[in-house]
Amino acid sequence: MGRLLSIDFGRRRCGIAVTDPLRIVANGLTTVPTATLIQFVKDYLSKEPVDRIVVGLPTTLRGEPSESMRYLTPAINRLKKEIAPTEVVFFDERFTSAIAHRAMIDGGMKKMDRRDKAIVDEISATILLNDYLQSRFNN
Repeated sequence: MGRLLSIDFGRRRCGIAVTDPLRIVANGLTTVPTATLIQFVKDYLSKEPVDRIVVGLPTTLRGEPSESMRYLTPAINRLKKEIAPTEVVFFDERFTSAIAHRAMIDGGMKKMDRRDKAIVDEISATILLNDYLQSRFNN
């Protein structure tokens, strides 16, 4: 059984999280510049078995695709071509950034450290993947 990897996609950088081999829990892996995302994923797949990549689906509060879909869709389509046959799925990412900020506050992270958007992106990817795992467990 391969790992699951999640991507919190952004125009400048992407947060990356990955599960343990048994898919019990997700952990933050890193944050990469969006321009290097495809190469990073290809390199990671060459080292670790990954069965599925979960990409955060940005939606509005009404559940409609958000403005950032116009940047995400072409990038993810390129990624799918480069890493075939690895499956790529979308999963609702609403509120992951807000939850990440709350987790940093609750965890006692200093205010200056909370301003580091790369940390927020990595935590958001972890929350996204844990939510995905939980949704699969409940079905």
